[in-house]
Amino acid sequence: MNIGIPNESLKHENRVALTPAAVASLVQSRHSVFVESAAGKLSRFDDESYKSVGGQIVYSKDEVIRRSDLVCGVEAPTLDEIEMMEPGKISLSFLNLPVARQQFIDTLLAKRINSVGYELIETEDGDRPVLHSMSEIAGQMSVITAARYLETDGRGRGITLGGISGVAPAAVVVLGAGVVGTEAARTAAGLGAQVIVIDTDLRRLRNIENLLLKRVTTALATPVVVSKCIAYADVLIGAVFIKGGRTPHVVTEDMVKSMKPGAVIVDVSIDQGGCVATSRPTTLHDPAYVIHDVIHYCVPNITAAVARTATYALTNTVLSYVQEIASSGLKDALRNNSGLSRGFCSYEGNCTNKTASSIFGKEFRRIEDLLAQ
Repeated sequence: MNIGIPNESLKHENRVALTPAAVASLVQSRHSVFVESAAGKLSRFDDESYKSVGGQIVYSKDEVIRRSDLVCGVEAPTLDEIEMMEPGKISLSFLNLPVARQQFIDTLLAKRINSVGYELIETEDGDRPVLHSMSEIAGQMSVITAARYLETDGRGRGITLGGISGVAPAAVVVLGAGVVGTEAARTAAGLGAQVIVIDTDLRRLRNIENLLLKRVTTALATPVVVSKCIAYADVLIGAVFIKGGRTPHVVTEDMVKSMKPGAVIVDVSIDQGGCVATSRPTTLHDPAYVIHDVIHYCVPNITAAVARTATYALTNTVLSYVQEIASSGLKDALRNNSGLSRGFCSYEGNCTNKTASSIFGKEFRRIEDLLAQ
């Protein structure tokens, strides 16, 4: 199969879909891989590193897409990129459906593109392997980023996360005890911060307490608890994730007003709409803004700040699916891998994802039924 790796169109998206090692593996399996020149540059993979393992360097996005049966990206393809694709092409990337535009899904279906959302791939035991790997990095990055903005030069409170002898540590409140929240809590606790984790799921709170050996405080999420904890926080990490839906605004504007001057909010949920009422998407180029004397950091692709690590993590989880599609063909891969089939948003002009069908008002078709025809 012909596989393409284009440059990312989203400004300040530094990741690339596959590493040179992954390309080597695909070439060894007798697939052709077309890499747009400089696709890996910001992840510190130069053209020669792809070329030396058998990748073919091409010099335009149009050529990559035109010559490929399967296009591997990181962020969702743009409308222009979808228009470049012939019907039947396979597109693998994150889709972020809760914040996608209506025209995006309309164009995918009209062009009969077979699209996979990395975040939608789900195994039988409920794990979302690709999303999990990015969430681990995002959780770590959220705390490291918050620590930087707490500094005086970052317009923050001028405090360290861990404090010192005789000086209290910072209070870090983590909303959500999923993968992002767990990694954020682990990182903050490891740096010596006072950590409070809030969630609606007692089972998750027990798990995080056991994992971190009681080094964090946990609380069941109620409006009163959330409000009191946020007013106490030096750092708020928004790690709320709603499976298959847009993130609700758990934190109101009045709660933000109650925070300490120079406090920091890192809303990791912003790629699904954000869990803070005053959050809006920003970029790595201009990542933060201040509202009510509270610093907001709301970068949807926060893991692109550590592009090389993120690219390795992405490749580790994505490569097996690419290999399976390329080696078995799309239909057999879908029949043999239910986790992969759950990741499909559109197939042969049909909407095959319930989230997309409800958000965009499209008829939902089970991919198993389509394969049986």
